[in-house]
Amino acid sequence: MSYLKKLKYYCSSIIRYQSASTKMKIEKMAPLVPCSDESAVSKAADLLIKGHVIAVPTDTIYGLACSANCPEAIKKLYNIKGRDSAKPVAICVTYIADVRKWGEAEHLTDNLLNCLLPGPVTVVLEKTKYLNNPFLNPATTKIGIRIPNHNFINRVTKVFDLPVALTSANFSNEPSTLSVKEFEHLYGHLGAVFDGGVLNQGLDQNRTGSTVIDLSKIGVYKIIRRGISYEKIVDILEVNGLKNVES
Repeated sequence: MSYLKKLKYYCSSIIRYQSASTKMKIEKMAPLVPCSDESAVSKAADLLIKGHVIAVPTDTIYGLACSANCPEAIKKLYNIKGRDSAKPVAICVTYIADVRKWGEAEHLTDNLLNCLLPGPVTVVLEKTKYLNNPFLNPATTKIGIRIPNHNFINRVTKVFDLPVALTSANFSNEPSTLSVKEFEHLYGHLGAVFDGGVLNQGLDQNRTGSTVIDLSKIGVYKIIRRGISYEKIVDILEVNGLKNVES
């Protein structure tokens, strides 16, 4: 990267940081909790219940998480990200049954969903009536749903037992993060940071996050983001008889 590009990136980062900082009062620095701690899962679930935003590892990148049906928590999440509320966030759940509760999935077989999930994929569906937070993706009737293949976040969602809003742990338009040190500038806005070590070998090519697919229509799919598992996901979809809506 040239000196000029580095300077532009640094300046834009400062602007985004200041923008997010002016929207929220910076509280005390968030505690850094190893995911291996015996109490880590219960601490994370308790913070979600209390409306905090926390940082968690997933099977792709680090994410910012909060209670999806809590209006104040969602507003806080968007403020931390410096994110336009028109840009959607996904939710994280534990079981295939949860996917069906929060997303309209009657047209999708259990076999297909079990082939896709858990894993580095986000399935986009129409919201059900149970996902009724007016601040969650207000510009769309759809919701992305994840079941990460990651023991810690899966245990947290199981204990919390409600949908968890999940988005990447970085300011909007900044690179995704593979270690907790990469988003230290966000600690002052978070309830806690749960450290799962360096994810996906710390390789830049693994910062793309989950593959995002729209499965809201019968018999077809649309790739919204290629992500980390694009080829595998497309193979699964086509073996199950779905067609690319753009082909």
